[in-house]
Amino acid sequence: MNIILFDSLPSFLKRGDERAEHILNVLHLRKGDHFRGGIINGCALDVTIDEIREEGIYLSAEEGEDLSGLTGLEVILAEVRPISMRRILRELASLGVSKLYLVISDFGEKSYRDASLYKDGEWRKIVLDGAMQAGMTGVMDVELHLALPDLLSSLHHRDRLIFDNVIGKKGLGEIPSLSDNVVIAIGPERGWSARERNSFLENGFSPILLGKRILRTETAAVAATSNTLMKMGLI
Repeated sequence: MNIILFDSLPSFLKRGDERAEHILNVLHLRKGDHFRGGIINGCALDVTIDEIREEGIYLSAEEGEDLSGLTGLEVILAEVRPISMRRILRELASLGVSKLYLVISDFGEKSYRDASLYKDGEWRKIVLDGAMQAGMTGVMDVELHLALPDLLSSLHHRDRLIFDNVIGKKGLGEIPSLSDNVVIAIGPERGWSARERNSFLENGFSPILLGKRILRTETAAVAATSNTLMKMGLI
């Protein structure tokens, strides 16, 4: 963790809280020490350890600069195996994606939506971990199990890209520029169906190649996001 996030100004962390264990057993902090904290989607904090007792850690904090800024990039992603999705969630959150739309695709496994990752709320913790890894307070928003046609008809982004090795004809470098309001789409392990590809094109998405190699979804998601952010001038 490069920052420890809280819902509000912290005053106490009980023993057993992952953040408390990190403070004591990884950072090896003691009474009087300081660490870098933040309020989720808010300001940075200079946090002081006032007391360490059997029940937990007593804290006080001073507010600092606002670190909540996320990029203007949103991502449409077809649901994939939970083991892969865990990696994707963390990486996209750490890259500063503002919103992730998870859709049920034609060729995707419908049972993925019933995974413990979603039912137990584990995905929220992973997204939070991604933000803490980045040392920022802004946390990516996630919408789960969406129907693609309904989603596409509701979008109002200035620039829309679908990374696809079937209909893509040019690379990202051939696009003159991108605005600060972009949405990109990345397909599932078996790719989008012809129906889905037509739906993207009908809704104003430009097909883009992500090189000549066929990538796993988790690799494509990070590569497409990173390259788009670079094109937007954000990394």
